[in-house]
Amino acid sequence: MKIIAMIPARYKASRFPAKLMQDLGGKPVITRTYEATVNTNLFDDVIVVTDSDIIYNEIINTGGKAVMSKKEHECGSDRIAEAIEFMDVDIVVNVQGDEPFTEIESLKKLINVFKKDSEKAIDLASLMVHITDEYEIKDPNTVKVIVDQQSFALYFSRSPIPYARDKEVAVKYFKHKGVYAFRKEALMDFYRLPMLTLEASEKIECIRYLEYGKRIKMVETNVQGVEIDTPEDLERAKKLWK
Repeated sequence: MKIIAMIPARYKASRFPAKLMQDLGGKPVITRTYEATVNTNLFDDVIVVTDSDIIYNEIINTGGKAVMSKKEHECGSDRIAEAIEFMDVDIVVNVQGDEPFTEIESLKKLINVFKKDSEKAIDLASLMVHITDEYEIKDPNTVKVIVDQQSFALYFSRSPIPYARDKEVAVKYFKHKGVYAFRKEALMDFYRLPMLTLEASEKIECIRYLEYGKRIKMVETNVQGVEIDTPEDLERAKKLWK
């Protein structure tokens, strides 16, 4: 089973432009993410896929591997799919470029989902973290996920889900961490299928898989890390790095 990590990297992020080239402990965020992913030693290859000459040159000049995506894409999955279409690979792990604290245990759990899935019943796997902070639960920048008894995703939303109508019920909230592992076929299906209403409304790409009947296995992890979506997140990351 050939497993590679792909790191999609847009330069012009809508909420925090050029965030991947911001300094984190003497190196850009994207370089920190690339190095952290390589250092897990879990992958046959690690490649940054980007629309930016600046990011491409940064990775190549520091001895890493990068490819330029040929066109504009709506999301990271599309960018990766274009890059891997003609690659010989079984499982593709999408590591977000703004997650420099991605660590080995969580990635191991994702990969093990496919190693145990002899019947190939799982199309993709992703991570979730139990959250209790009220602000985070209500924050639309935090994507929440609800799952069934076997931890397959039922839905993702920027709204608090489930809605706690009965305050007596002990509800657990889970944040979706944007690290995915896909079977190559599932990713290529995603690339070729048009966006539908729910994905367009929420702007959450994994909803497309659900809308087309794909099965997403969610894996719980205790590692929060820091996703750098805003300048405030970058300041938190800098403190954590120290």
